[in-house]
Amino acid sequence: MSSYRPIKLSHDHGSCGHNHAAVVHRAPSDAHDHHADKHDHHHEQAHGQSADAAASSCCGHAPAPTNSCPVTTLDVPTGSVLTQLRIAQMDCPTEEALIRKKLGGMAAISALDFNLMQRLLTVVHRTDARVDVEAAIRSLGMTPEPLNSDAATASKPEQKQPWWPLALAGIAAFSAEVLHWAGLPVWLVALMSLIAVAACGLGTYKKGWIALKNGNLNINALMSIAVTGALLIGQWPEAAMVMFLFTVAELIEAKSLDRARNAVRGLMQLTPERATVQQSDGSWVDIAARSVALDSIVRVKPGERIALDGVLVAGQSTVNQAPITGESLPAEKTVGDSVFAGTINQAGSFDYRVTAAASNSTLARIIHAIEAAQGSRAPTQRFVDQFAKVYTPTVFAIALAVAVLPPLLMAGSWYDWIYKALVLLVIACPCALVISTPVSIVSGLAAAARQGILIKGGAYLEEGCKLKWLALDKTGTITHGKPALTDTVLLEKVAGLDAVQIATSLAARSDHPVSQAIAVAGEQADMKLLAVADFAALLGRGVRGNIGGVDYQLGNHRLIHELGVCSPALEAQLGQLEQAGKTVILLTDGQRVLALFAVADTVKDSSRAAIQSLHTLGIKTVMLTGDNPHTAKAIADQVGIDDALGDQLPEDKLKAIESFSQTGKVGMVGDGINDAPALARADIGFAMGAAGTDTAIETADVALMDDDLGKIARFVRLSQATHAVLVQNIVLALSIKAVFLILTLMGMGTMWMAVFADMGASLLVVGNGLRLLRR
Repeated sequence: MSSYRPIKLSHDHGSCGHNHAAVVHRAPSDAHDHHADKHDHHHEQAHGQSADAAASSCCGHAPAPTNSCPVTTLDVPTGSVLTQLRIAQMDCPTEEALIRKKLGGMAAISALDFNLMQRLLTVVHRTDARVDVEAAIRSLGMTPEPLNSDAATASKPEQKQPWWPLALAGIAAFSAEVLHWAGLPVWLVALMSLIAVAACGLGTYKKGWIALKNGNLNINALMSIAVTGALLIGQWPEAAMVMFLFTVAELIEAKSLDRARNAVRGLMQLTPERATVQQSDGSWVDIAARSVALDSIVRVKPGERIALDGVLVAGQSTVNQAPITGESLPAEKTVGDSVFAGTINQAGSFDYRVTAAASNSTLARIIHAIEAAQGSRAPTQRFVDQFAKVYTPTVFAIALAVAVLPPLLMAGSWYDWIYKALVLLVIACPCALVISTPVSIVSGLAAAARQGILIKGGAYLEEGCKLKWLALDKTGTITHGKPALTDTVLLEKVAGLDAVQIATSLAARSDHPVSQAIAVAGEQADMKLLAVADFAALLGRGVRGNIGGVDYQLGNHRLIHELGVCSPALEAQLGQLEQAGKTVILLTDGQRVLALFAVADTVKDSSRAAIQSLHTLGIKTVMLTGDNPHTAKAIADQVGIDDALGDQLPEDKLKAIESFSQTGKVGMVGDGINDAPALARADIGFAMGAAGTDTAIETADVALMDDDLGKIARFVRLSQATHAVLVQNIVLALSIKAVFLILTLMGMGTMWMAVFADMGASLLVVGNGLRLLRR
């Protein structure tokens, strides 16, 4: 037994101004190396690392609204400041690469961080370099807008593009094809083609020219070269149709990708903007939720959404907590119970005291965690990003070779081989490949969040399907975590000494569930607590304190052995109780054992089904607990756990995780600070949210927003589905590229077919990835 309290890590979501006095650490960018510094494992947005491109599109430029300042993880050295800029045009890896190359060469800039989902760029730079930074971004044809505390809560209206230019381009491109087939004059076909290209392609040409000036071969540059080449060799209708199809495909792709973006953005709209708050004179007034101060009293009527986190002070009701915990059934709430922003009050009216500001509510932290997860690139995405860096220049070089070598070396037709080279340029775009992984990851993260499973990065979502072992803490994880006192035995009767009163006084100072069971029993018996001096927790063993000038220890079987006060008779008595699945706590003055207290915890009904589901998935289970081995085995047998280790101190749990990790990926489920070393060492750390929501959201790899252990099996199944979709998307994108590469070299490929292939592949992989949202 140990006295512990879950670590509460606070977020400061106040001002997002440009000068950040606090230094926020930066963690390793490679999720595979997160064990080296796992205390930082929940911050994986490293210097220069982009947000997942999944939440991005290649053409939609409407600013993404946000309700609070984004989390950043960049160091701010002395003499530098942190500036956050909203860039409406930055919504896909194409723009990110341009900005990175432009700003990366500036000596005044020490760090960059990209959040494509919110179109935010975070720059750490010298104090006098902000103007230069913004000027460099403007030179790329983009408009940076400084983000301040006001802008952080303001959402700009979506800027809709006029439809008529695209319609004109479509009519002109189609007319050019008809006129060409009809054999009408070339100048008329050329005129219609130029109208089509001008109507929908000027933006592409502008972006392509900027990219070429900065030495970047992105999709806009490749498409600009291909269309221009087609015009120069007289392929007028095909050039027009290629540009039109490219623009239409980008618009469709943007709409599709917005579904992934909106899946997360929709969480922001769960909380009402106003709350009914009690004033100093007792009256009730509706005010903006973001203006409500801590400890204010808020009233909620039936059917209303709860605006802020808090604790009930009057009334009772049932609350639909599905948006936060994923629970299918409403939760009963009475005085003293917690409620979450974004949940729905169903039955009665109640008043609650606000415990967190709007920007720091449980829902806000979930949103921040998902946003931060965009920067944690899954292994597959890292592979794809590296592959794309090689793929595009390689295919571009092949296209140049196809255009020049056959005519020079084999007397081939310049016209034919240049045309084939232009088709290859369209195929050289890795858009479908690059976008195939992040859209799947973001869809998976959003699907998990809807079920009350908060995953802190794509790496964990993808790696979850590889778990071989799952280690579980007992109290609060397998059991309800609210044990009750079942036996009290006085072993030594000393005149003038009440051993039960002493034990109760010590237990009341601890927040461990076992201690609380003893304290609650004493409270129910109206026992008066004694003054305790020099109180201290003995990690993994119990507590100690001085009462009436005597040092007492209240602890477990291990503590009694270490103190050397355990007799054979007592050992037999302890064994009998422990074999019955009870946890035994003993009171000693260091010379003798004065009393023992047996406490029993009940197993959750969901634990048995959860363990069975894990076994069905091929995952072996082991329970790690500080309780004695007999109790550990009894509980493990009840729920079907494969193995159980008792008398586990935090360092013992760590060693156990290291041992199991030699046979495969290991997950660890826990809810307290005594589980922290094991959670840190495990490949994936799972935190039970109800035991400490702040800790779960801030520090876990995966946080279960309630205590349903069955969600781990759901997480693994979602991980399996995500991995399958990733493989499907990569194979699909590469196969389509390979087929059209061969067709082109055989003389059977055309430019418009290449556009269909490229953009069609993009739409296919996006649609396939979005299937995860329905899980």
